[in-house]
Amino acid sequence: MTAPAELQAVPFSEIPHTTELFSAFLADFPRVAKFYSHPPDLSGIAAAAREVNFAPQTRRAVVEVLREQNRRFGPGNQLDPAVGKSLDRLAAGAVAIVTGQQAGLFSGPSFSFYKALSAIRCAEECTRAGIGAVPVFWIATEDHDLAEVNHAFWNTRQGSARYELQPNEPYAGRRVGEIPLGDAVQPLVAAACNALDGVCMETVSAALRESYAPGETYGSSFAKLMARLLAGRGLILLDALDPRLHRLAAPVFARTLSEAAALRDALLARSSDLEASGFHAQVKVTRESTLLFFTVNGRREPVRARNGGFSAADTEFSPSQLASAVETTPEAFSPNALLRPVVQDSLLPTAAYIGGPAELAYLAQSHVLYQRILGRMPAVLPRASFTLVEPAIARFLALYGLAFQDFLAGPQHVRAKMEQKSLPGGLSSGFDEAEKSLRDLLNRFKSPLENLDSTLVGALENTQEKILHQFNQLRGKVGRAENFRTGVLDRHQQILLDALYPEGGLQERSLCFLPFLAAHGPELLDRLQELSSVARATGGHASPAHRVLFL
Repeated sequence: MTAPAELQAVPFSEIPHTTELFSAFLADFPRVAKFYSHPPDLSGIAAAAREVNFAPQTRRAVVEVLREQNRRFGPGNQLDPAVGKSLDRLAAGAVAIVTGQQAGLFSGPSFSFYKALSAIRCAEECTRAGIGAVPVFWIATEDHDLAEVNHAFWNTRQGSARYELQPNEPYAGRRVGEIPLGDAVQPLVAAACNALDGVCMETVSAALRESYAPGETYGSSFAKLMARLLAGRGLILLDALDPRLHRLAAPVFARTLSEAAALRDALLARSSDLEASGFHAQVKVTRESTLLFFTVNGRREPVRARNGGFSAADTEFSPSQLASAVETTPEAFSPNALLRPVVQDSLLPTAAYIGGPAELAYLAQSHVLYQRILGRMPAVLPRASFTLVEPAIARFLALYGLAFQDFLAGPQHVRAKMEQKSLPGGLSSGFDEAEKSLRDLLNRFKSPLENLDSTLVGALENTQEKILHQFNQLRGKVGRAENFRTGVLDRHQQILLDALYPEGGLQERSLCFLPFLAAHGPELLDRLQELSSVARATGGHASPAHRVLFL
């Protein structure tokens, strides 16, 4: 097998479970254009930027909050100079290139970093194109699904490791930005740091220890870690739980309640339109949906429409009572997945949002909320997507003649190829020579049969296919017999699956990025940022692809 190229592009159409909506968005945007406001290119971003009509007082208030937050996130409560410059530009009128993610333990899956790098790169490209832009990362600290953020998967030299903070029952149902990590985080950090290896292990370990301390929350620790590891890149971090931001967003909350029925009907119509077009509605909308959560006794509860009023948990509210609560305690309210981007863009002069496949699907529904509440919607672009291949893993791939695409075909396909390549030296070369001889022998009959009766060529090809299939079945059985004696294939297959396709999905969706960063240093971040271009040139038609990067 020839050595793999350093970088390979795999179309998303080849990735299992890619939805029809995401495929169309990437390869045939006109087919989905009615569900979005702008095309996913620089012309779309420029058009969205021209629509931004942001109140100066809101811009000043938000920048003040962000300046205080990012100073608090930085080492020694010092504002990163590059972030300070981004905030100055935002205050002076720049638009925002926004992305975001839940506050996962130890930064969560790798795509948290890929989103951040995509936003940074997009803001650079926009600025070079004459659209003054800065990158902003929205940390979803209002989410309450602790089971989604309380763990991290690492791939270490000792194999796959899961680090998990056991949920504390008193905090069940609370927003994760309010949940302290507690003392249990310290041995977890120590174990994670001990598993790191490479040129940047000390830097990553220090950032982990400084960020993940007992008194921190899931939100504050995530923000501090990202601030340290992405320092110097100008990324503004935003903690969505801040009460000052809720006060600024209160008009959106109030309007969502006062127009609850009309917004619900618009969303139901949009769901029907998506399904009629051959797509799916990512979020189920019902006749009780209101798009808001309300904090009751510390728990984040959905607000439902009931009997002309509203309810949250077991508490009933009249429309006037809930409207009054929005006015007096807006910090108790938070948006659901469909309203969240609208709230986000009521606080930020957003020209583009960069998200993953699920977020792009949310936004196809949120489009109707943008039209009714804000009167504008940013361009939507897919984040960069990577699988990173360590040198040791690349050697295993070469040993067994495997490519990344083999893992997309499933573990049985991978195992079959490994078994064919795992024979003892003499048997392996013997099978290779015998297969060649069989092909040569059968090919000798092709020309005479064609001269005799051309219809016999098809019969010959079918015969050859059956003979070679049985021959390779025998080769696989010999390989399995060899593995039964040694167990090597089992170990090697598990190593490869853990590294490249863990949990039956893309590496970026489960494995944490920190071990890669520790092994390869900030140069890896530079390389990924360079490759994270997501804004196509105006009218560009090249579909973004999943990138397989050999390190």
